[in-house]
Amino acid sequence: MNPKVDDRVPVLIVGGSLVGLSAALFLGRLGVRHLLVEKHADTSHHPRGRGNNVRTMELYRVAGIEAAIREAASVLAPNHGILQAPSLTGEEQEWLFREIDPGGRLARFSPSSWCLCSQNDLEPVLRRSARELGADIRFSTELLSFEQDAEGVTALLRSRETGEERVVRAQYLIAADGPRSPSRTRLGIGQTGQGELFHNVSITFRAKRLAEVVGDRHFIACYLTDPEADGALLPVDNREEWVFHAPWHPERGEPLEAFTDERCARHIRAAVGMPELDVEVTGKAPWHAAERVAERYGAGRVFLAGDSAHEMSPTGAFGSNTGIQDAHNLAWKLAAVLCGWAGPGLLETYEQERRPVAQVTGERASARSAEHSHPGYAVVPGVGRQAGVLAVALGYRYPRGAVAGTDPAGPVVPEAFESAGEPGSRAPHQWLLRAGVRLSTLDLYEQTMVLLTGSEGAAWQEGARRAADRLAVPLDAYRIGDGADDDLAPEPGADFAAVHGIRPAGALLVRPDGFVAWRSEGPVEDPAGTVGRALREVLSL
Repeated sequence: MNPKVDDRVPVLIVGGSLVGLSAALFLGRLGVRHLLVEKHADTSHHPRGRGNNVRTMELYRVAGIEAAIREAASVLAPNHGILQAPSLTGEEQEWLFREIDPGGRLARFSPSSWCLCSQNDLEPVLRRSARELGADIRFSTELLSFEQDAEGVTALLRSRETGEERVVRAQYLIAADGPRSPSRTRLGIGQTGQGELFHNVSITFRAKRLAEVVGDRHFIACYLTDPEADGALLPVDNREEWVFHAPWHPERGEPLEAFTDERCARHIRAAVGMPELDVEVTGKAPWHAAERVAERYGAGRVFLAGDSAHEMSPTGAFGSNTGIQDAHNLAWKLAAVLCGWAGPGLLETYEQERRPVAQVTGERASARSAEHSHPGYAVVPGVGRQAGVLAVALGYRYPRGAVAGTDPAGPVVPEAFESAGEPGSRAPHQWLLRAGVRLSTLDLYEQTMVLLTGSEGAAWQEGARRAADRLAVPLDAYRIGDGADDDLAPEPGADFAAVHGIRPAGALLVRPDGFVAWRSEGPVEDPAGTVGRALREVLSL
């Protein structure tokens, strides 16, 4: 007998942390009705996962919440750089890097910038914004089981407050339920990678006098390297609230219970070099750094996202950013399939695109932990200083997937960051003017496919619209130039075509997630047919 269905939704999201809440936000922006369930009673109370890279902030910008996030993160706005020292009071100090964006170079490539916003500050912004868009978000609700068939997923949920059980029928399920993902286990999906790297205990504490010693060294983190008391110190409010990551060695039989308040306070005093520092421990949370990637990113109508799909060393915050970008990639594809303007095959490209990115990024994160001598992590021989962090954060590519005209054997992350409009790469940022209002090209990408052409591309614009109408694909087409008939104008002195790797009579097709799907450097005889073929290939039509 089929169980009685209490709720029906197009998408069920399991997990209400950064990735699940971001998925709810992105789906809400695309008008996709969904239900999110989270077993915990509230969002995170622990200040962790604080580094939001430039690509993540671009996504939040387009979603309309960048300003709200920066307001929530304002207390840490002056903090930059990673410091390494035997103690805070000694003379030996080394900045592993002093500025995230020295010289302001990043402004050439993005309308956004990095943002230091702790998870406990970011998650409430995401939850509030998703609910304003109509998200049904239920905390204290756990997924007990699910089954799927050719038409959808049937899930059994239980309220942890009342014990009430409800059956939900969804067309698709996003499992953002963490590194120990019960959903991944139920699907029988294994993992590859190095496995566990190191273990830490994250200690929140108050110490009013610590700010006096830190002074104007407003770091993101300070790695304290005294062999007898190493650890990582992170500011919460730059005044009296702090976090300390202390090495933990369960592989040596060290129990978590050994981290008493007294031991933690003693360790912190020794690490910072202040034997008389008054330390009030306010919380402790163990965490495990690992490098793992799921062998598959889902099965049938169930998709893994975030930590359920990949685990990464925390250095550089690559894991959370990769997970948020997973959610963004999956959201537009689900919306396209559910709304009928893409074929189900589009969803297969989620794994094709995102899994290679996680593999390469995870390797870079582990190498960065070694480079920074993260407490508790043994340095890997031969690992030196890394370059090209921007290439990992902003320049990753999709050689295979929902793209046309790429080299399938091309690198997922190039040696150096480039932004030239190649298919499979993030579309370049360029400032434009529309009726005197300044906007980024990235602001054009969210709801539809977008065709951009230069000032001599009228045929492309007309042909793209005809092709999209025939295929019932939502598409916006813009001609960019200085002429009276052009839709958008580049800023004075800027060359739109050159920035995007085309000639004035060329064109490129950009996906709703801002990645270039296809490009023609110049004109063709049949623009409508050419765009139509590209749309069918990209959207699995």
